[in-house]
Amino acid sequence: MIDCTDLIADMNDGPLAAWSQILPTQLEACASQRLHGDFEKWMQIVNGLPEIPSAGVELDLGRIRVHPKTALPATTLRLLEQQLKQLHPWRKGPYDIHGVGIDTEWRSDLKWRRLQDEIASLRGRRVLDVGCGNGYHCWRMVGAGAELVIGIDPTQLYLAQFLAVKHFLGSHWPVWLLPLGIEDLPAELRAFDSVFSMGVLYHRRSPLDHLLELRGCLRRGGELVLETLVIEGAVDSVLLPSGRYAKMRNVWFLPSPETLAGWMRRCGFGDVRIIDISVTTTEEQRATEWMRFESLADYLDPSDSTKTIEGYPAPRRAILTAIST
Repeated sequence: MIDCTDLIADMNDGPLAAWSQILPTQLEACASQRLHGDFEKWMQIVNGLPEIPSAGVELDLGRIRVHPKTALPATTLRLLEQQLKQLHPWRKGPYDIHGVGIDTEWRSDLKWRRLQDEIASLRGRRVLDVGCGNGYHCWRMVGAGAELVIGIDPTQLYLAQFLAVKHFLGSHWPVWLLPLGIEDLPAELRAFDSVFSMGVLYHRRSPLDHLLELRGCLRRGGELVLETLVIEGAVDSVLLPSGRYAKMRNVWFLPSPETLAGWMRRCGFGDVRIIDISVTTTEEQRATEWMRFESLADYLDPSDSTKTIEGYPAPRRAILTAIST
């Protein structure tokens, strides 16, 4: 499914060695398990992408951008766009691949803008991105100077999208996406300098267990960057939707920011800081030609945008940082 020979070799010496010993077996299991019905088609698309000489890559601005050495003919651009659109839906971005702009559902650059000046410098750090989607933020982390970035996400379409982007950006970047979940990492690995979990916690039936798993991935003194749905309210305020939330089936606990900070302290984190609270807007999450399904506008009450279609408070997200003890 994915060749991680170089990654495993790099992991063998150092704090990631315990994971490197079992990673080949994990990847073999992923390759032999039941694949999505379209996975072979997606990989054929990835393997059929053209080789286009690059004049440079931008990883530290809004779009992940790769520039062609010479302007591409219109026919080549149309073909490239058609190939990449076959990997629909594109959720996280945006990207610009040799002049083909991928206008993803999420303006993930806006989230990065809210956190980038508030977190510890990523320069020279080993970073884990949990639930990384197609890897947009992983590229931003490398652009910020990370020594190694490993994203994990079991969704096979996201893996195909990541490999398509990496095909054009080049394989020399120290960024990897593994089709695994956080439960696949060795317990108490204590290996990463920074761990990101963004848009994951509210999908977990046990948020405290997720926080403990995140802490187990961090070295002592390492930083957690956590982003999740929250509600307005005092300490101990928590919303547990009785059914769907914003049409999502798998939403469990939405705490107030102060409640979440308390959970983090209880799970062994120190120096917990709430660095941002933002209401999600249709500028940041919307349907596009690259994601043609329903999006935020369809999840809100058409007569009151402060509520979801089920009557709950509309999506509000908080970003917190904390240090592992």
